[in-house]
Amino acid sequence: MLMNRFLSRFFVLLLACSVLSAIPLEGAAYRSGIDVLDASGCRELQGKRVALITNAAGVTARGESNYAMLLRNGIFLAFLMAPEHGFAVNVEAGKIAGGAVIGDTLRVYSLYGASKKPSAALLKTVDLVVFDLQDVGVRCYTYISTMKLVMEACMDAGVPFMVLDRPNPVAPLPPAGFMLEEGYESFVGSVGVPFLHGMTVGEIAQWLKKKRFQQLDLQVVKMEGYRRELFGDELPGFAFVSPSPNIRNIETALVYPATVMLEATAVSEGRGTDAPFQQFGAPFIDSAQLLKEVQAYRLPGVEFFSVTFIPKSGKFRNEHCFGLKLRVSDRERFSPFTTSAALLLALQKLYPSSLGLKNGAVFFDRLAGTPRFREMILEQVPLEVIVEASRKEVQEFQRMHPLRFIYPEP
Repeated sequence: MLMNRFLSRFFVLLLACSVLSAIPLEGAAYRSGIDVLDASGCRELQGKRVALITNAAGVTARGESNYAMLLRNGIFLAFLMAPEHGFAVNVEAGKIAGGAVIGDTLRVYSLYGASKKPSAALLKTVDLVVFDLQDVGVRCYTYISTMKLVMEACMDAGVPFMVLDRPNPVAPLPPAGFMLEEGYESFVGSVGVPFLHGMTVGEIAQWLKKKRFQQLDLQVVKMEGYRRELFGDELPGFAFVSPSPNIRNIETALVYPATVMLEATAVSEGRGTDAPFQQFGAPFIDSAQLLKEVQAYRLPGVEFFSVTFIPKSGKFRNEHCFGLKLRVSDRERFSPFTTSAALLLALQKLYPSSLGLKNGAVFFDRLAGTPRFREMILEQVPLEVIVEASRKEVQEFQRMHPLRFIYPEP
């Protein structure tokens, strides 16, 4: 009797376990490329000498460093390479990042130092280069420039290249902004996609192979459960880890394409404060006057508030700055490029001798990928005309070069 009762309870428990295991967990609905690779026991890398391009944001869903995961799976990891901001993600934008050594034996080479491209001699010491970096979906964010340079170097050296795909955290925002114009290529604009491109790094890699690097042996480890209609913080099982010092969350990634152009002006983009890119200002700005001017545009999906701050670093260090703070109120209606153009038009109108668009022309044009945007701002071209001009460029690009190759449309 006791044995029958025990067996009965055992089979009930077993049945319950089997039912529970069949129910998909919310956190298991999504897996990044690194986790897909881990689940296979890194089968594709076994027996190979591997180099890894990454930084401290390159972690698995469990928070394990990608390089530690590779070592755990018995992969021969020859060395690491790190992009702008360094491996520890603590070097400010534009500052040279040096190399490092992890655990006294694993060397990290900088791809943002004396050279931004690995040498053929270095690449020929490995059998495969793996790329695992979190991008933020904007052309001027330099990680895709790093990827392009290394893809070219790998093709020339005859070394295969693998991308471990990660989400574009702002993928639902439609492609927007001016296209990269010939003669205006730079490290903040080297990939000929829209300023706000909507693609993952894996998709960009495939596009680059098709257009530029057809001889490259490229493999993309796809994500599982990725839905491009969801923002990063809406994607079940995805945790956004800050990929650079001043993009600390999805909220910042959302407004970054709206305020990043201020880097090329005499206005602080909020670096050195607790809300970089979410606020901007300068000692010469009248917050109330600027707020009135910006609100007149009735920009959809975003609210503005007067703000005062004192940057601890960057422009106007230790000075009182007056400006505006942005809050995205409706992601579905928010247009970062339209917002960017409106802010620049308002600042140029109110402070033409202080904004510095003429003095910062070279850098501004590199960020924008063209001089057209700056020229339109200086000429005070109506906002709708600027937006329509950029929209036509993006539409023509999409007609000539379909963007998405890996993941389905919503």
